[in-house]
Parts: sequence; structure tokens; C-alpha cells
Amino acid sequence: MATVAQWVEGARPRTLPTALSPVLAGSGAAALLGGFSLPRALLALVVALALQVGVNYANDYSDGIRGTDDVRVGPLRLVGSRVAAPHAVRNAAFAAFGVAGVAGLVLVALSGHWWLLATGVACVLAAWFYTGGRHPYGYHGLGEVFVFVFFGPVAVLGTTYTQADAISWEAVAASVAVGGYACAVLVANNLRDIPTDVQSGKRTLAVRMGDAGSRRLWTALVGCALVLGVLISVRHPWAALMVIGVPLAVRAIRPVLGGATGRALIPVLRDTGLSELTFAVGLTAGMFLTAA
Repeated sequence: MATVAQWVEGARPRTLPTALSPVLAGSGAAALLGGFSLPRALLALVVALALQVGVNYANDYSDGIRGTDDVRVGPLRLVGSRVAAPHAVRNAAFAAFGVAGVAGLVLVALSGHWWLLATGVACVLAAWFYTGGRHPYGYHGLGEVFVFVFFGPVAVLGTTYTQADAISWEAVAASVAVGGYACAVLVANNLRDIPTDVQSGKRTLAVRMGDAGSRRLWTALVGCALVLGVLISVRHPWAALMVIGVPLAVRAIRPVLGGATGRALIPVLRDTGLSELTFAVGLTAGMFLTAA
């Protein structure tokens, strides 16, 4: 039976910045539109975090029962390491999706935009079928596309819209930047796992692009995110606070460009997520200061 610490590790805390960052950026954009709402922002945060934990457990379950995680160089996987029963991990995923669903329903009710329920359903389906089902899209090189869409435009613009009843160019730019960072987190993860994914038949984008191509893609994604932050700061100088994310991005890029492999890439996953979070914190603070 898995310990509490193992369940926490199985939730993959290093990926949680990808859930927090879009809510921060979307709330900052809502503030620029004069519509920031703390209760709605907190509900959006619960939805995002619960979905992230849910997709992590669902991924653990689906990869575990397929045998994909039998040989790993990364952090603990509950099913693959046999410390938790598959049905327990699956139920944990469903519980997290349930929490996201309840919080999302309340948020939609408060905003009055009932059509967003369809978006919520799409989020849960995308989370499950990333590695679940008979034809998981994560096994066919589409993981980054869905991560960009759901952790970028959907999460950021959804957060902004449920608060301000509108979106802006700043929200769109921030959504692309945050989505790019979220993709970079997944690229770092899949770059590390190329050897084992090839053995298990998992055709991620990293496997398809190869080692060198994946490293270039990671660099381009983070670089584009920072450029978009600069563009926003041209109109709103306080948004230049997003540069607090640059040192962590620089620390992450060294092993990426330096050819690090296997366990040596684990810090890249951590630093990419933290760079995304600090970038979002700085950008959000700048937008709030501009709106004040």
C-alpha cells in the first residue's frame, strides 16, 4: 500500500505550476479589463489544480497497466512501481476530476456562461485520453498540442472570461506564452524518456522529432514565451516584471543545450515549471499594478 508521501509524489507536484500559471495570467488580464474577481479566480484555481492532479493520476494508471512505466528513469509512478493498486490510482484520478467538475460548475453558475460546461467536459476528456483509452493521443505525438490548447488559451482565456466577461489581446498573448511554457515542461519530460518510450512503443513528439529536435523545440517554446512577455510589457511597462522567470529559464537551458540525458534532465522539468510560474507571477503582478 502506498504511503501518503508516495501518493503526493505520484501527483507530480513539479507539474503543478502549469496549472497555477494560467489562472494567474488570466486573472491579471481580467484586472486590466476591470473585472477581476477573487472568488472566481480561486474557483478557477481549484479547477486547474484538480485537473492537473487528475491527469497525472490518470497517466500513472494508464501507463502502468500498459507496462509503459515498468522501466523508468524519472520520479516514482504508483502503478508501474507496484506500490499502489491500479484501481486505487484510477479512482484517485476520478476523484480529482470530480473536484474539478464541482468547482467548475460553481464557477460557470457565478459567471452565467453555461456554454462553458462543454469546455469543462472537453478538459476532462482530454485529461483522460492523453494516455487512456484504446488510442491515447499522447502515444501518437499529440500531447504537446493538447497541453498547449488546454493549459494555454483554454485555461487563461477561460479564467479571464469568467471574471471580466470579455477577453483582450493581452489575455491572448499571455495564453500563448503560458501554453508554450506548459508545452516546454512536457517536452522536457518526454526528452528524458525517449529511450524507454522507444522500447515501449510510445511515439511521443520527442520520439518522433528525436533528441536534437526536441532540444531545439524546448528552446523555441521558452524563447517565444519570453518574447511575448516583452511585447506585453511594451504596452504595459510593469509587465516587465516577468523577467524574474529568466534566471530559472537560463538554468534549465544549460543541461538542455549541453546534451544532458536521463536523470540529469529531471532538474530541467523542475526548473521549466518554476520558470513558468515566476514568469506568470511577474507578468500578473505587472498587469495588476497597471490596473491599479
